[in-house]
Amino acid sequence: MFLAAAVFAQAPAPAPAADPAVLTVGEEKLTRADWENLMLALPEGARAQASSPEGKRRLAEQLGELKAIAQEARKQQFHNTPKTKAILQVQSDQALASAYMQHLSESAPNGDAALREMYEKEKNQHKQVDARHVLIRFQGSPVPVRPNQKDLTDAEALAKAETVRKRLVAGEDFATVAKAESDDSGSGAAGGELGTFGPGQMVRPFEEAAFNLAPGKLSELIKTQFGYHIIQVKSQTTKSFEEMKPMLEQRRKPEFARKTAEGIKSRAAIKLDEAFFGKPATAVLPAPPAGSK
Repeated sequence: MFLAAAVFAQAPAPAPAADPAVLTVGEEKLTRADWENLMLALPEGARAQASSPEGKRRLAEQLGELKAIAQEARKQQFHNTPKTKAILQVQSDQALASAYMQHLSESAPNGDAALREMYEKEKNQHKQVDARHVLIRFQGSPVPVRPNQKDLTDAEALAKAETVRKRLVAGEDFATVAKAESDDSGSGAAGGELGTFGPGQMVRPFEEAAFNLAPGKLSELIKTQFGYHIIQVKSQTTKSFEEMKPMLEQRRKPEFARKTAEGIKSRAAIKLDEAFFGKPATAVLPAPPAGSK
């Protein structure tokens, strides 16, 4: 428990009904139990700062000042103005919803069983592929034309890619062919090596082909906005549960809270007057990933 509790524990235990005031502002009193509940409600960082004697006193001074100003505002009936009532209502809802989301996060299922369920549902997302490719670009590709090379039309690029694939099928060394023929100058200089990548790192047609290709096999020609690809997967692995466990543990609590909140929202009767608020914005399709081959 935090330091304040440890200090109090050294003093003689009060009578069961006693809960002494530790902060008094005018007629308002904050008891030891109130203070301890306040500590529990603070974010972890703020709680840590308030755990030292200096931090505890500084927080108490700030709280005392806050309460003094709030008391004066009530005396002046400032809390009863229409604008202030609206502000206080929103702030009250925000604070309550935030506290409930924190409660949901803390009540997320514990143990390996919950984490393993997450892992199994997402197992395909934990795959990793080590692959290489040869790219034959065509006119309009974002990949620049190599020096002293022709800007091929789609038909010319297709014909060249078919020829290159036949050479590879016939047994020519992949790295040598990639260095000589690939228009992806970055990977081409390394023999076509792309290294290891996971889901979402490559454009969709390329990714689907790579993740469904047996190690050592050559893909058919895969067309993307970059050109025609010939892919060879060197190895496929799936990260183990133990490897993914730290990441899953970080996600479990907020994800449980988010999914529970989505369920609450879907069950609530939320209605907006579209004549007043307008119609929902039209969804815009996301642009294709940039930079991946």
